[in-house]
Amino acid sequence: VKELVLDNCRSDDGKIVGLSSDFENLEFLSMININLLSVSNLPKLNKLRKLELSDNRISGGLEVLAERTPNLTHLNLSGNKIKDINTLEPLKKLPNLHSLDLFNCEVTMLINYRESVFTLLPQLTYLDGFDADDQEAPDSDPEADGDGLEDEYENGEEGEEEDDDDEEDDLDEEVIDEEDDEDDDLEGEEEEDGVDDEVRLF
Repeated sequence: VKELVLDNCRSDDGKIVGLSSDFENLEFLSMININLLSVSNLPKLNKLRKLELSDNRISGGLEVLAERTPNLTHLNLSGNKIKDINTLEPLKKLPNLHSLDLFNCEVTMLINYRESVFTLLPQLTYLDGFDADDQEAPDSDPEADGDGLEDEYENGEEGEEEDDDDEEDDLDEEVIDEEDDEDDDLEGEEEEDGVDDEVRLF
């Protein structure tokens, strides 16, 4: 299993029952809106790259991430109870962390919030979807890519339907031609019958 989505499930006292280090090949884990209080019970997931934890009640304890998910590149903590820049300090130990989202966290209301986070976490490329120069991150969202595929798929289907229509038109024309040929043959036979009758009369 490389991707696991547990969004909107109910955690047991802030813990996820059944999520263990057996999922060692996980690269994407989403636990949005599950009433999670901390990440202290996260198992060791060495291959995890992207972790979605938005709309929970996490307020700290992020040092666990460096121990359990050392290769994390994307972390979404939007809508949690993070209030201070210092709470994010343990993320310095995630050398591959390039993207961090903190939308709707109290910490975003602090003066010089963006500058402070980029200074604290120099490995970051994007904070809340924008880099230090306010350039927006390229859209690499799987769902958006999926939409594109759907459009292509739909276009493909339409194209196929058009082809089918063309084929049906061709078939109709062939059927008409065949009927015309049959009519010609019948007329020929009738004429021959007429000739035969005349010959018989003589």
